[in-house]
Amino acid sequence: MKIMLTSDLHGNTWKYNMLYKEALRLNPGVVINAGDMLPNDNNLHRQKEYISNQINEHFEGFNNAKIYYLCFPGNDDLRAFDKIFEETCNKYPYIKYLAQKRVKIGDYDYIGFNLVPDFPFILKDRCRRDDKKFNIGFQKGDGVFSAEDGFKVIDDWKSYVKTLPTIEEELENLERPQDMAKTVYVMHAPPANLGLDVCMHGEQVGSKAIYRFIKKYQPMLTLHGHIHESPDMTGIWKASLGKTVCIQPGQYGHMEDFVYVLIDTDKKQYERIRV
Repeated sequence: MKIMLTSDLHGNTWKYNMLYKEALRLNPGVVINAGDMLPNDNNLHRQKEYISNQINEHFEGFNNAKIYYLCFPGNDDLRAFDKIFEETCNKYPYIKYLAQKRVKIGDYDYIGFNLVPDFPFILKDRCRRDDKKFNIGFQKGDGVFSAEDGFKVIDDWKSYVKTLPTIEEELENLERPQDMAKTVYVMHAPPANLGLDVCMHGEQVGSKAIYRFIKKYQPMLTLHGHIHESPDMTGIWKASLGKTVCIQPGQYGHMEDFVYVLIDTDKKQYERIRV
């Protein structure tokens, strides 16, 4: 099976066009878009229109080409529009909505997870404590959840988040595959400790809970995104944790190169490509 992985396109139509062009050229069995798919400019509520227009057209192209396309919204994509996003996916048999779901294609299970450990930014739609010992640190302002017509301020985020399941707990609640050796986890957040999670200023922000989950269950592959600059900061886009190969392609700035990773599961070959 050939898998084409990208992430963090943030509504860049040029990059979406390149993804489609490269997929037609390479004809992978599966394309995976690992989150943060929608525009993240000053008007986040235009994401709804972007889903109905550009994303719908993008999905239609892959469906017509009969290439499976697995995806989910990421932490910069408003949860208020998850329903329309999933409904748009469900219009097409080759497009699979993967958030907290399991999809089987050929011999492989694909399991998605788009929640992330809490960060200082104010949009908290997909934020959780990593585990019960996780410290909620400095915040840049009052936390908010998205709504169709705006944002809802959370009165006390540090208290409220303690009422939500942690990343560690949410991972254990995912549907289990029959064979971890033939399972691909698509997790927007990268694991800690592997060099896939380093921000521009050197801070490591990966999930320790995801690291422990991978170490415990040893799936064939885990695929990530979220920290765009990490591969350039560390030189690491592929790492191993026991028998598991973990990949984080990274993504260049809005008008810069398009990045993806081509994976051959049969030959166990991995190539990071800039276009």
